[in-house]
Amino acid sequence: MIEISLNKIYKSYGFNNILEDLSLEIKTGEIIALIGENGSGKSTILNIITGNELPDKGTISIKKGSTIGYLKQMPDTKDNNTIVKDILYESVSYIKELENKLREYENKIATYKGKELDKLLNKYAKTQEEYINLGGYEVDSKINKIINGFNIDNLVYKEYNSLSGGEKRIVSLASIMIKNPNILLLDEPTNHLDIKTLEWFEDYLKRYTGTVIIVSHDRYFIDKVATKTILIERGKEIIFNGNYSYYLKENELRIEREFKDYKDQQKIITAMKKKIKQLEEFGKLAYPGGDPFFRRAEHIRKRLEKLDKKEKPIIKKELPINFSIDYRSGKEVLIIKDYNLLIDNNILINNINININYKDKVCIMGENGSGKSTLIKRILENNSENIKIGSNVKIGYIPQEIVFKENITVLDYAKKIFIGEESHLRSALNKFYFHGENIYKKINTLSGGEKVRLRLFELIQNNNNFLILDEPTNHIDIYTKEILEESLKEYTGTILFISHDRYFINKLANKILYIKDNTIKEYIGNYNDLVHKL
Repeated sequence: MIEISLNKIYKSYGFNNILEDLSLEIKTGEIIALIGENGSGKSTILNIITGNELPDKGTISIKKGSTIGYLKQMPDTKDNNTIVKDILYESVSYIKELENKLREYENKIATYKGKELDKLLNKYAKTQEEYINLGGYEVDSKINKIINGFNIDNLVYKEYNSLSGGEKRIVSLASIMIKNPNILLLDEPTNHLDIKTLEWFEDYLKRYTGTVIIVSHDRYFIDKVATKTILIERGKEIIFNGNYSYYLKENELRIEREFKDYKDQQKIITAMKKKIKQLEEFGKLAYPGGDPFFRRAEHIRKRLEKLDKKEKPIIKKELPINFSIDYRSGKEVLIIKDYNLLIDNNILINNINININYKDKVCIMGENGSGKSTLIKRILENNSENIKIGSNVKIGYIPQEIVFKENITVLDYAKKIFIGEESHLRSALNKFYFHGENIYKKINTLSGGEKVRLRLFELIQNNNNFLILDEPTNHIDIYTKEILEESLKEYTGTILFISHDRYFINKLANKILYIKDNTIKEYIGNYNDLVHKL
């Protein structure tokens, strides 16, 4: 059964056309992944389905009686003093009212007699029947399952407005899952989830009985849950009946096929234009008897105008992320021996012993709050005798949240780190998609993805031989992730990185430092190797 239908949807913002003649039919029970470059219109599609935005043209229909749960990229604001429990139990408030009525009736039963007692027992029976039909006896168990699954039991009695942005998003996601809508619209649902929570969420979604539409840059997640992948390109839909790996294979074949068709048609168009020009020249030479040549030329021109011209397939844009090093480090890059990682005298990780050697590509993994970013910070501070940086090591660092100290323009910031003429600098920035007026943007107003690109641009100028990266794939789209992966694979220096992106870890890591129960243990291999060993 069709749950959602979008027919010939057009949407533009000013002169910027986002969706052009887009049509989708989404069936009950499907798990759809929407993919495409940032700004391709994925979030716009979700907003159109919810009614938060209206299309300029086209029609939308949603199955009668369907309920929609929508996780936005930015969490909603709440009234002050709203605690997390209120938000989680919001959708079952009526069930809780019925529960309170049942308790009230139970307290009164002992004091009532005769007809009054009969009336009260009748009310109790009707209320209890409604309570049972709405799943009242299972509601607390269901909510606790979701609270435990998302690992937010420590947040239940906190004020919502006191939470971090990541915590707010997880709470919002949990509250939507508790509501159990027919249609789930999830915009980047895996942001801020650690791997343990991600794995639980994947299993939960695969058992979900409703329809799910996901916008995500998490390729491993899409591989696990999606039954269909839809690429949004040039404002239109390209449908692949499988997960991300299926899309990768089929999309490559599609581009090859379309590129061949495009080149074949271009040959025909070139030949037709040449023929038109030739006939017109013959007509001029045959003057005044050249009309037959002009008529034939006009006939071919009309055929050319009516030709359904094929668009040249979009080839992925390449970012010039080519990390090089001025000089190599010594064999031992980082040594940590018998070190206890403490915060306020509380041990986060006990008795750390790590050896990272030249050319290692090491991922630190563990649940949120296990001490991954804190450990990175202590390594960078390098003020403990138990932490030793090797000889000739030159460190480049990308933090999880990129904050620039000065609020200057992109161009002015780049001038400080780039050696060369301004014309060459502007050309280099253009390759990182900082072009036109974008180079005059203030750096603290940049989006998350733009900040990552600018920091990558800076790292490349520095020629570091040891890269320390804290969640480097946050905020960047799939295409940029793939380019970054290939660049880091070819990088001849050493890498230490934190990531929840399992696809990225599989591509890059040859060693994993896994934090669990306040200890850190080394495993050789990538994420899949770790899962196999555990």
